Amino acid sequence: MAWKSSTDRYGAVAIAVHWVAAAAILALFGLGFLAANTADPALKAGLLRGHVPLGIFALALTVFRIVWWFFDRRPAPLLGLPGWQAVSERIVRVLLYVLILVMGASGIGVMVLSGAPAILFFGSPRPLPNFWNYPPMAAHFAGAFALLGLACLHILAALYHQFYKQDRLLARMWTGSV
Repeated sequence: MAWKSSTDRYGAVAIAVHWVAAAAILALFGLGFLAANTADPALKAGLLRGHVPLGIFALALTVFRIVWWFFDRRPAPLLGLPGWQAVSERIVRVLLYVLILVMGASGIGVMVLSGAPAILFFGSPRPLPNFWNYPPMAAHFAGAFALLGLACLHILAALYHQFYKQDRLLARMWTGSV
């Protein structure tokens, strides 16, 4: 498989970044929602010790992927794809990138403003702050639900193409044939 994308499928770099980022984001949803819904300070701190570095990793992967598109081409749209689906795909893709960037920026903002990294990673004896006292938390919270909704839409569209339309869309973003 080629490193770069061809006219009919994604390259190894795009595929690897896509699936690693997807796994990281799914894990971030789990860690974030669990941390938000626990009253146990030790458990919350433990969950955030995983959530914060994983979030930075997902943000870095997304920035890398955006930069990668300056060196790589995207495959051509599927043959016979209605115009509204092509436009919808582009809008959802751009919104996914924007939301991941917003989530990363707001998460970093909450961490910096709250001083939580000292507590989480450097042994400060202070308790974790109430993150809702920091303005970026509202964007982080709303962004999480928006990102979850768009990710579900993205997954459902891919499954629709693969199993209902049977146009082998997933083969473009996989290493073998699907």
